[in-house]
Amino acid sequence: MTGPAPTPHLTGGCQCGRVRYALHVAPPKIGLCHCRMCQKATAAPFGVFAVVKTADFAWTRGTPSNWRSSSRAIREFCGVCGTPLVFRPLDLDVVEVLAGSLDHPEAAVPTFEVGREAKLPWVNTIAHMPGRTTLENMGAERLSRVVSYQHPDDETPKAKSG
Repeated sequence: MTGPAPTPHLTGGCQCGRVRYALHVAPPKIGLCHCRMCQKATAAPFGVFAVVKTADFAWTRGTPSNWRSSSRAIREFCGVCGTPLVFRPLDLDVVEVLAGSLDHPEAAVPTFEVGREAKLPWVNTIAHMPGRTTLENMGAERLSRVVSYQHPDDETPKAKSG
């Protein structure tokens, strides 16, 4: 006999909303990976991963597509919009969720980094770059015409962000 599903600690999903998941505990490990495989898999200079035991993770909507990216792991993603969601090592009983797919990515603060041999030299300069908000970058009139087709975080509408 099974009891009620545990209350999610964090939730997340893909851009189009077809695939959603829940983490039932706070991730004990959150790290950056600079390896070349993660750069390509995330189309970014590094991946940010929140690691939980497999038993503390559940798909709550849809079924992701997957690809065995190496002899070590399977990567799971939305087969419709392409959002990368999970790195699943085959030799460990964990799920590594891409922090950017969390509804509240600010809750996933990295504390370590790996794959530093492929770390792009300019990554350390990011904090010192000049920056603007989306509104400052686009202007109010242009931004007001943007219609987002992205699924909202937390199943509730959020402000536009281009």
